[in-house]
Amino acid sequence: MSDKKVILVVDDDVDILEQTKILVENAGFSVVTAESSNEGWLKFQEIKPYACVLDLMMEEYDSGFILSHKIKKDAHGKTIPVFLVTSVANATGLRFDATTEDEKSWIKADAIMNKPVVIDDLISKIDEFYEKADAVK
Repeated sequence: MSDKKVILVVDDDVDILEQTKILVENAGFSVVTAESSNEGWLKFQEIKPYACVLDLMMEEYDSGFILSHKIKKDAHGKTIPVFLVTSVANATGLRFDATTEDEKSWIKADAIMNKPVVIDDLISKIDEFYEKADAVK
């Protein structure tokens, strides 16, 4: 693996997974992919990524929430950004968010983004996460 920062992308839709991988690599990152939450958890433990992008609904309707919670609980002794991505809003009109304290208390993700993900927005959110973390230090 190169010296580039590694982003873990987990999605059960192979087309979305490959599209996201190409776009994130074009933004200068290395990307490791997984097609399920279980595979994503194993790869997370193996690679210790710089950030994670997780599909909300995979094997189960809450797979992304559960994986995000596990990552946030055991992030290799450090805090890393986790972003959930979903097409639920497009399909149902329902909108998830992680902005209020109540939402943050159970969502355990740094943001929820709609698919298809705008890569510039994702990179901005990763940068903002680490800028805030550096400001706290």
